[in-house]
Amino acid sequence: MRKKLNKKKRTISKIESFSKKRWLLFASFLLLVFLYLIIQLGNVMILHQKKYQKSLKQLTYTKVEGPSSPRGRIYDRNGNLLVDNKAIKTIYYKKDKQATTQEEIHLAYTVSPHLNIDFSKLEDRNMREFYAEIHPKKVKKYITDDEWQKYNAKEISLDEIKNMEIERIREEDLNTLTDQDKKAAYLYYLMNKGYTYDEKIIKNQDVSDEEYAYIAENNQTLGGFNVKLDWERVYPYGDTFRTFLGNVSSSTSGIPLEEKDYYLSKGYSLNDRVGISYLEKQYEEYLHGKKDVYQVMNRHELKLLEEGTRGNDIVLSIDIHLQQEVERILGEQILRAKGEPNTNYYNHSFVIIQEPNTGEILAMAGKQVVNMDGHYEIRDYSPSLLTSPMTPGSVVKGASMLVGYNEGAVQIGEYMIDECVKIAGTPEKCSSQTLGRINDITALAKSSNVYQFKIAMRVVGKEYQRGMGLPFSQEAFDKYRNMYHSFGLGVKTGIDLPIESLGYTSKDTQAGNLLDFVMGQYETYTPIQLSQYITAIANGGKRLQPHLLKEVRKSTKGSQMGDVIYTFKTNVLNTIDTKEEYLNRVKEGFHAVTMSPGGYGRNYMEDQFDPSGKTGTSQSFIDTDQDGKIDTETISTAFIGYAPTNNPKMTITVTSPNSSNPNTATNYASLVTMRITKEVSSKFFELYP
Repeated sequence: MRKKLNKKKRTISKIESFSKKRWLLFASFLLLVFLYLIIQLGNVMILHQKKYQKSLKQLTYTKVEGPSSPRGRIYDRNGNLLVDNKAIKTIYYKKDKQATTQEEIHLAYTVSPHLNIDFSKLEDRNMREFYAEIHPKKVKKYITDDEWQKYNAKEISLDEIKNMEIERIREEDLNTLTDQDKKAAYLYYLMNKGYTYDEKIIKNQDVSDEEYAYIAENNQTLGGFNVKLDWERVYPYGDTFRTFLGNVSSSTSGIPLEEKDYYLSKGYSLNDRVGISYLEKQYEEYLHGKKDVYQVMNRHELKLLEEGTRGNDIVLSIDIHLQQEVERILGEQILRAKGEPNTNYYNHSFVIIQEPNTGEILAMAGKQVVNMDGHYEIRDYSPSLLTSPMTPGSVVKGASMLVGYNEGAVQIGEYMIDECVKIAGTPEKCSSQTLGRINDITALAKSSNVYQFKIAMRVVGKEYQRGMGLPFSQEAFDKYRNMYHSFGLGVKTGIDLPIESLGYTSKDTQAGNLLDFVMGQYETYTPIQLSQYITAIANGGKRLQPHLLKEVRKSTKGSQMGDVIYTFKTNVLNTIDTKEEYLNRVKEGFHAVTMSPGGYGRNYMEDQFDPSGKTGTSQSFIDTDQDGKIDTETISTAFIGYAPTNNPKMTITVTSPNSSNPNTATNYASLVTMRITKEVSSKFFELYP
């Protein structure tokens, strides 16, 4: 018995000993944990206090940006201001997240008497919705007990109930609304238009000093109403060059939805104002301003951290005074042409003037005449300079001649007989008049088609014989097309604007089409492509990127221009693949066009300017009854040139699509292209003697 008791005592003693050890281990573990925590707390509070205070500040630090800052200004090459900003007083509303509908209605009644707003724009639906909000008990009675039962049974939704209430409001109910009620209703509508989180523009046109002061002085108590100075673009030269200057989005529309991802990836906000067309869009990176940055201090206060700045200024290559004259001349000459016979299908012309050694565009414009109830109005048609191609006619013969020289198909000074040529299976093809025995210079001066036909046949590998067959040669087509492309004909010029078209390139493989190709009667080109072509000839064979930007200048707080931070350097896209002697021979031919007796370009520019150039007359075809089918032949005219010949200051391109209608009893062809060329070039040398 004693042994059992001793054994039991020993067992208990062992258990107690084990328990003490376990508690000792547990206590030791707790002590270590507490020591670790104390050490870590010490690190946080003492050793690394500044580090963690900084982290805490960053976690609780909220920064917000102000509205879009004014954009940079736009100047012409001579420092004339083309686009500026004008401050406009703006009243806006930013909804408090905690504001109730009834609080907003009360706010609308409070503010509306102090604002001059046209509540006649309030639509019937908006008025009904407002009535339902201010008379909730009354409109509930318009819902039947059966409909309430269906609502409670979840057979119809609350939105459907609300819609029924609104639709059942009677006209006599609405007639009880006073003008003050309607004014408050319209303001309430403006306060809730669009997304809840958006800043709503209440008024930014004709805001009086009294309206602006009332909101500014009481913004702390008006629950979301405030004022700011916004801006809008102003144009000191009115509509001159207006289209190409482009437009900017409004403070309500923000960035275009179709470009949202692009702009957001660049750090923009949805409501930022951006360039949406032409130069404003093309040079957004320079023109957009830097916004104010604020720290949110509390619900109503912001602390300015970084002051915003106006965007950088851009200087264009355009001479605005030359541009004004070009637009005036175009308008006057188009109207004059419409008074001439056979111009029933003519309605527009284009002009481009370039600096031949840099690619700078000095002026460019398109004008269109529109018949408005029996009287003509002139409208801007400038964008079509980049997108509206026409059949160019003989202006391309300089490029065609170079193919002949390069391929050994014609020698400098070689004579050929200008006669009507006959290819098997096709009608005769002739020049505008039979010229007899002529050389390459006369062929250009008097625009011989036949001279080019015979060269093209040699490029194919054939010598002309009357009635001969002419096989199709893709190689010959490619040689001509590649030369044309090297001048910018049929390819994009690279002009610094967001849009540009290529023109029409045919894939028709009939052999006879090559003859149409070489005289400019096969494919179509835009005026800007023709301008790049003549500029390359004028400067000795360099195809330059045409451009409107001259330089970018740092913005300043005053009216003066800042330092130059970027200059657009002359961009040589390629050099024409030909010998210098061949290009000089073409230039000699172009000089004969304008200066030799009988040259087809005589009187297009004054002799005193010593010009060179090339005329073009082409058959065009149009759809006169808008049924999708070409039904009428017209004549289009063009001129490309430069002056002075030996050291060109300018190149000029003038095109007048459909300037005459040959399908009449008279044979009169308008000289509108010649008159425009002569007057514009004379005005240029008056400004740049």
